[in-house]
Order: sequence, then C-alpha cells, then structure tokens
Amino acid sequence: MNNFLISKYKDVEPYVPGEQPRDKKYIKFNTNESPYPPSEAVLRAVKESARSLQLYPDPACRDLKAALAGSLGLEPENILPTNGSDEVLSLSFMAYAHDEKPAYYADVTYGFYDVLSGLFNVKANHFSLCDDFTIDIEQYCELDSGLIVIANPNAPTGIAIGVDEIEKICKESPNCVVLIDEAYVEFGAESCVGLVAKYPNLIVSRTYSKSMSLAGARLGYAIANNDRITELETLKYTLNPYSVNRTALAAGVSTIEDIEYYRNNCKLVADTRDKTAEKLRSLGFELTDSKTNFVFCRHPGVEASELSDKLRQAGILVRHFTGERTNDWLRISIGTPEDMSALTDTLEKILNGG
Repeated sequence: MNNFLISKYKDVEPYVPGEQPRDKKYIKFNTNESPYPPSEAVLRAVKESARSLQLYPDPACRDLKAALAGSLGLEPENILPTNGSDEVLSLSFMAYAHDEKPAYYADVTYGFYDVLSGLFNVKANHFSLCDDFTIDIEQYCELDSGLIVIANPNAPTGIAIGVDEIEKICKESPNCVVLIDEAYVEFGAESCVGLVAKYPNLIVSRTYSKSMSLAGARLGYAIANNDRITELETLKYTLNPYSVNRTALAAGVSTIEDIEYYRNNCKLVADTRDKTAEKLRSLGFELTDSKTNFVFCRHPGVEASELSDKLRQAGILVRHFTGERTNDWLRISIGTPEDMSALTDTLEKILNGG
C-alpha cells in the first residue's frame, strides 16, 4: 500500500475522543458534555440562522465579539472566536512554540497538548504533578521562552489553581506566552480573565462546549492582549477565515443574551457533582477536589478497568485513562441527578458482588 504522507507526520499520534458507541443506548459519562439542552432562545436563534445558510458567515465574528466583550468587560479587540477551544490551542502552538521554543505543560493533563506538540514538531517539556495531582507552579516560573499551557481546572484531575498563582507565572516568565485553558472554569474555579489587561503574555482559552451546552456547535474563543489576538487572528485567516459557522455564531450570541439559564445549569451541575462525590466516598472511593463538571476517582478494592468494563455492560460509559499515573482512576462526567443516582446504584451493586 502506498503511503503518501510526508515523513514529519508519520509518527503523529491523533487525539482519541471518548467513545460514541451506537450498539445500544448508554448513559454517557465519558465526554464531559452538559446534561442540559440549549435554551429555547438559542434554539430559536439557530433555526433563524438556518434561513441564511447559503451565505458565508461573518469571518470577523463581529456580533459575537461584541457580545462576549460586553459580558466580560473587555473590548472586541480582546476576543477571537474560534471553531471550538481546540482551535485556540492549535493556533497558539503554531504561533508560540517550535524547535527553539518549547511547550511546557503537566504530565497529567488534556491529551490534545501532546497531539499538537507532535503535529507541529514542538519539544514538549512535561512537568510532573505532585503526588496529590496538584501543580507545582514554581516549575513554570523563570522560564526563558516558549509556550506555557495550563488547564485550569486541570483535566482529567479536576483540580484548580488560584489567580494569584497564575499571575506569578505570567510575571516571572515574561518571555513565555502563558495559555490558560479555562474549559471548565464556570463550575467552581476562578477565572484569570481579569489579568489580561495587565499581562500581554497571557492568553485565556474558553469553550461553549461544557457550560453553555453547545458541544455540537464547536464554538470557543481566545481572550488576550490586542497584539496576541492579532497574531492568532492572522494565522486563523491564513488557515480558514470561515472556521466559525453561521449557526454557531447565532447560538453564541443568543447564549450570552440568555446567560442566567446557563449559570443556573452550571450551579446545578456543581451541586450534583458534590452530592455524587459524597456518595462515592461513602462507597469507599477516593476523589480529587474537582472544580469541573466531572469527578476523578479510584477505589482501593477494584481496578478501574474492571469498574469501567462492568459499568459499560450495565449501559453506563465512563472514561478510563490508561497512563502510568492514571491507570487506577476513572473520570466520570456529571449528568442529571437521576443519571448520577443510576451510576452510584450500579457501582454499589458492583462493589457488593452484583
């Protein structure tokens, strides 16, 4: 079989998303999606946008930039809408990391960072999390150049660091671009968006996939100093000026206009997370202090792979990461209270030999 792929891409390992099986109906706790649908206002906006699908979307995303800027107390020039937050990550790796400028990130974090390092031939420096999966921020201070990437809260651990710690990194590594991936920040962590005006080396990445119930729309955005936004926007226009489609733009604006609906959903998810964590601890599980829409847990008496397999047989999907430091752990997304009760009831039966 002929292989036409050029050599520098032959060893690239793609990102592996959570499985989406179709053999039967599952309760899905493996992809960190919202258990709640978009608001009615968003659905109406999407339907209306479909009337103009014969036209290209606005490449400048002006309405969405204005809506986001207004909600964040920033200027439109500080915002770059993207095709999911993964596009922010891709553009940032392209712009700020290469052979002579490494990328720095944790050894246990979002797997897409490693994929991008491989794709763009970036030297990746992995900083080990502490034994309790917390970040030693001193490792990210006084670095000479390159791209620092920190998921806050982290995935799959769910643990967050404070804004003061992020500020210390920005201040003490001024020659590095510091990218803070805030995919899960709305579920209990503190955002560092307020630092953008103070630190020109800071980029904040956000997504509509988790807190805004729009994983299927593929919508994200970067928040940064005007110069950083211009740099990222230049690359975006070089690759795909229409990367954010018309329907996603309409949904994004309407979501901001209906923000209380989503804030209430985030609070409900966080409350459900905490109650689920309490129940799991009563079943003997050990958990990290998650500030996300998932829990990260292990049981000392049963291997994670066995629990994952038995839950799957019962029609429940969770995420098992097989890495050296995560092989004992499961990441379980938070669903509705009813779905979480189904999970914990099933786990109780499994632990009791059922």
